[in-house]
Amino acid sequence: MITIDPQQGTERDNYKLLVGTIIPRPIAFVTTLSEDGVLNGAPFSYFNIVSSNPPMISVSIQHAGGQSKDTARNIKQMKEFVVHIVDEQNVGQVNMTAVPLPPDQSEVTIAGMTPVDSLRIKVPGVQEAKVRMECVLEHSLELPNNDLMIGRIVQFHLDEAIYEQGRINPVALGAVSRLAGNSYAGIGEIFEIERPV
Repeated sequence: MITIDPQQGTERDNYKLLVGTIIPRPIAFVTTLSEDGVLNGAPFSYFNIVSSNPPMISVSIQHAGGQSKDTARNIKQMKEFVVHIVDEQNVGQVNMTAVPLPPDQSEVTIAGMTPVDSLRIKVPGVQEAKVRMECVLEHSLELPNNDLMIGRIVQFHLDEAIYEQGRINPVALGAVSRLAGNSYAGIGEIFEIERPV
């Protein structure tokens, strides 16, 4: 077995080890509003569930050039954001939003996505997602070189085709996950193992 001390490697070395081993990672497409009303959209794969009671999720947003990205800055200022699940149908458009743009330009517009009003918050979502979650900021933690956002979900929006008797059909959702480099993965083979009692 190879043993590596992360203190001896560069940030890039550690990054490659993390994104190559912690797979698959779900992708959050996050929309936010700037104070000037510009709709920002960006994908993040450092994303997961925090709690179900109350329903909370986390998104970690790495700094760019030593500064908070537009998404983190907007969340801290407006205290609201929308998280969408990236799927096989919208992954191409979401990928287009990863382009670095100045704060006064909308990635949502560039990608040809359709804004849709939220019910409980001011930040719009996008119509192209089968799942969107309206969130209010619960906690914001400034960590070295990134901002960790914990949002409480105040409203779920689910496509009727994926919702069956209170559960989500994973095949119908067709969520896409992030691997390393330019690689992505679909849902793949589904198997079951019973937990011991």
